[in-house]
This record gives sequence, structure tokens and C-alpha cells, in this order.
Amino acid sequence: MVVSESLKSISLEEMIMSAQEGDGTIQNFLLRSYQPFIATCVSEVCKRFIDPKKDDEFSIGLWAFNEAILSYAPDRGCSFLSFAKLVVKRKVIDYIRYIKRKQPLFSLDETYDAEKMENPREITAVKRRYAQEQDWIKLREELLDYKERLAVYKLSLAELSNIAPKHRDARDSAVHTARILYNDPELRTYIYRKKKLPIKELLKKVNVSKKTLERNRKFILAVFVVLDEEYIYINDYLKGVGN
Repeated sequence: MVVSESLKSISLEEMIMSAQEGDGTIQNFLLRSYQPFIATCVSEVCKRFIDPKKDDEFSIGLWAFNEAILSYAPDRGCSFLSFAKLVVKRKVIDYIRYIKRKQPLFSLDETYDAEKMENPREITAVKRRYAQEQDWIKLREELLDYKERLAVYKLSLAELSNIAPKHRDARDSAVHTARILYNDPELRTYIYRKKKLPIKELLKKVNVSKKTLERNRKFILAVFVVLDEEYIYINDYLKGVGN
């Protein structure tokens, strides 16, 4: 193929930049070339073989990969493929959860035979347990990725329980501060670049002392990562906190 031959000397990062600048040829080339990668990412979420020609989940993954191309920023501290993998998985999980909400009875794993269960309560209990198991699987995947993202900021999951503010008010305040950071483009860019809190600028935007910011800086960064990566399951724990 002529296009692929001409692109052999161009790095992936350069192709991403060209696609972001409006080069449709390169954008389409990336979408075609990385279909196996997309199928693999989708398959890891769905826990089954994904047929690009038949499965709706692949279409969601392809759309998400295109979104990753257009939104990737090198200063995030991770490679494009790592970023794209997260975006694809996140969107597929969103899609699966949407479908589950739309269907009053979602299909069960092949190991369950609902017809042999005469008690409606037993069927309901099995479905509930299956749904919980699937949620735990997705949460575990998010936590594994979260662990990698925390490492970029020299943080770890193990220390989160120790650095989290003990009092609810202090915890709410820290989460609120993290939301302010995330919603401010300049402060967000500073964190991407420096991998630390912009204490001086942040003091102008929050009613918190410098001492408090310094004491809770690791926890604030940890919450910032959750908001920045839009983790679906982990973010559930932050709903209603710090708003």
C-alpha cells in the first residue's frame, strides 16, 4: 500500500500530531492499522473473542481509538498506546453499563441455566451475583491502571490509606481542591508537566492554608488522577464528596 510505505519513516507520535492537525489520510491509516490492537483491548474487557465485522463493542472501540488520537497529549506522561488502551476500555465499559441499564434482564454466563431454576428469587440472586462479579472484574482492571498512573506521580496504592485525611470535612476539602485543579486548564497543564501541585497558584483559588495543602498534597494528587483518567468505578467512590 502506497500510504503505509510512505509512513514507515514517520514515528507514531508524529502521525498522531499530523492527525490532530487535520491530516485525514494519516488518521484513517491509523484507524486501519491498529484494528488488531483495538480488537485486543475490547476483547480484554468483554472476556471473549471480538469480531470486528459483527460485534458492536468493536465499533465502540474503534470510535474510542479515534477519540484517543484526537485528544492525546504527550505531556500526560504515558505513551499513546497506553493512553489509547485506557480510552478504548473505558468507552467499552461505558457502553456495556449503558446496555445493562437498558435491559431489564441481562444475559447470564453460559454456566448458568435459568430455565432449571424454578424459584424466581434464586434466578434474581444469581443475576445479582453475576453482575457484582463483573463489576469487581472491571474495578480490578481500573485499579491496576490507576496503580500505573499513580507511579508517574511517585505515589502508590499502598500509601493512600495513610495519606488520606482522617476527618470527613478535611477529606471533602481535599477532593474539592482536586476538582478545582482538574477543572482549571492552566493548573492541570502545570501538574502534567511538573508532576506536583502548583501550591502558589492554588492558594489564590481555594480557602485553604498552605500548611493544609502541603499536608494533603499527595491525596489531592491521587484524587486528581482519578478525575483526569475518568475511572468509572473508582470515581463512584468520589460522588457526593467535595462538591
